[in-house]
Formats: sequence, C-alpha cells, structure tokens
Amino acid sequence: MYAIIRTGGKQYKVSEGDIIKVEKLDAEPGAEITFDDVLAISDGDLKTGDAVKGASVKAEVLEQGKFKKVVVMRYKPKTGYHKKNGHRQPFTKVKISGISA
Repeated sequence: MYAIIRTGGKQYKVSEGDIIKVEKLDAEPGAEITFDDVLAISDGDLKTGDAVKGASVKAEVLEQGKFKKVVVMRYKPKTGYHKKNGHRQPFTKVKISGISA
C-alpha cells in the first residue's frame, strides 16, 4: 500500500515505514504530524480525486537539519565583478507510521 502526498509544494510517494526528507515543518523531533493533502492511495487498485477526501498519512518527526551547501558564483567578464554566495536549504526528516483511507 502506498500514498502520494503533497507538502512544501512537492509530491512524495510514501509507504508505511519510509523515511523521507521534506521541506522544513514546524515540529519538534519526536512529535507526530498528519499529512491531510493526499492525492492518491493504492492498495491494489488506485484511488484518486474524490475517493481520497478523508484520507491521511501519519508520520513521526525524526530530526531537523540542513542539506549540503549549494555554492552560487556570479561573474561578469571584463568588469572585475565576482560574487560568491552559498545556500543551505532546511529540511525535516520524517518516518511514515501509517496510511489511513
């Protein structure tokens, strides 16, 4: 059985027991959260649309962290312009504990 959920502007295909990294959520490690924006559920036959209106996915927050640094370098020739910038995107690691239709 798997479900497709939407969080942080992205879609994830999850099964029970999966560990995924999603956009940062406002939750402490050890807390339980619920994803109510379920797009599809499959348990042999695929259900989408109105069939998953009451569906939800429960998950446990494992940790908060940051991804690896992405270095952005800007350069313009013949002017001496150099600009170096870095970015680390925050994430939340969650473990899927249950899918309910």
